[in-house]
Amino acid sequence: MDAPLQETNRPAESLRQQVRSAILWRSGTQIVGQLIAWGSTFLVIRILSPQDYGLFAMTQVVLVVLNMLNGYGLASALIQKPEVDDRAIRQLFGMLLVLNGTLATLQIAGAPLAAAYFRHPQVAELLRVQALLYLATPFIAFPYALLSRAMDFRRQAAVNLLSAVLGALAALGGALGGLGVWTLVLAPMVLFGTRAIGMMVAARAWVRPSFDFRGAGGIARYGVLMAAGQLFWVIQSQADVFVAGRHLDAHALGIYTTSLFLAQILVAKFVPPINDVAFSAYARIQHDRSSVAAAFLMGVRMVLLLAMPFYLGLAGVAEPLVSVVLGEKWLETGPVVGLLALAMPFLTLQILFAPACDACGRPGISAGNGAIGAILLPIAFLVGVRHGVLGLATAWLVTAPLYLALCAWRTLPVIGVRAGALAAAVSQPLLGSVGMAIAVLLVDHLLPPLAPLPRVAILVPAGALVYAGWMLTFGRGLLAEALALVRSRRA
Repeated sequence: MDAPLQETNRPAESLRQQVRSAILWRSGTQIVGQLIAWGSTFLVIRILSPQDYGLFAMTQVVLVVLNMLNGYGLASALIQKPEVDDRAIRQLFGMLLVLNGTLATLQIAGAPLAAAYFRHPQVAELLRVQALLYLATPFIAFPYALLSRAMDFRRQAAVNLLSAVLGALAALGGALGGLGVWTLVLAPMVLFGTRAIGMMVAARAWVRPSFDFRGAGGIARYGVLMAAGQLFWVIQSQADVFVAGRHLDAHALGIYTTSLFLAQILVAKFVPPINDVAFSAYARIQHDRSSVAAAFLMGVRMVLLLAMPFYLGLAGVAEPLVSVVLGEKWLETGPVVGLLALAMPFLTLQILFAPACDACGRPGISAGNGAIGAILLPIAFLVGVRHGVLGLATAWLVTAPLYLALCAWRTLPVIGVRAGALAAAVSQPLLGSVGMAIAVLLVDHLLPPLAPLPRVAILVPAGALVYAGWMLTFGRGLLAEALALVRSRRA
């Protein structure tokens, strides 16, 4: 059998070149894959009902809670360690198999309890089938760690794209075939299964796992700290559905979760691939904090250059856009999407902190940040749910800035970044996006009554022109830096 991929076989490249290549492959294929997935997803949303999405969201609370123990923290330990041997690699594989087999068993056993809590018997049936997802996880996380350690994101990206396409086709086929809520179970099963096979082949990871875990304490300790951070992240990210699932009916919950999906499209789908690359890159330079700080600030500038106008633009055109994309039965999501979109810039910036801390050997900082969110957000959701779906969205908007401020206060000294430097990195995208949002609101106010499609067709280009004009006038240095990264030149 082939030996697992541990180091890149390409000629020696500078870290800058490797990062550039990794971002282009990882993010480029992510964009293509998401365009395909979104085409399928929006068609599926039109076919299925809000109640289907509300029922599925109830199962996701359980899945996400257990998934924080699935061993990706252990895989991160393998990426972060400067030196690893074959025994450590085999031990990691063994740990992943044991952990995920245990999680599958726990989910099957606990399915009736979850169904009783949400007062929906079908939740138990869905969870029992979804337990199969854990069996594929070791065969994704293990080769993922090997490829990321080698900074070989090209093969990762190819596998991710193929599995995303097959998952999208499965979702569309299930919806058209009348599977209802089971469509939302079928699609991730196809995606995980094909991704597991593809990753193992791409990484040539066919090794015999070791279940003798002596000497693996370092990997285990790092993995436990990463898991703690993931646990707190799960609490804060699922607390809204956990609270709402008890107080709202399936229709209202479906409206809320679909609104959250739309508002979080960028932070949930495009920022994580960038963080994957960033973590591997930071790990390479972890002993040079000035380089880590410079890389972090560049990442903030690049992400917010695109994210800030996306969020504020989405807030401005949410209502007509929902009508165009999802159809009349989802009109209730418009105001909710608008509120949630205003909270997402804070969440996006906060998420960028974790890879730098973790790669510098300080996962406890990320875990502590997660603990803060696990306290703040559930309290906000318990208050907000009294006012229904809009109350939950308002809870995000009120809490997200405070959460970001607390995380920045704890994190910036660790990675060597001053608050003023972070503010400077944020300033141009923020100012340009605020100007764009004001312009969009003014144009919308001046327009005569229009159908949703022509209204969107006018507002979106108007906002894009204003933002582009601002950046060309006041943000040329930032644009030059982004262009230099794409062209692999120094700004």
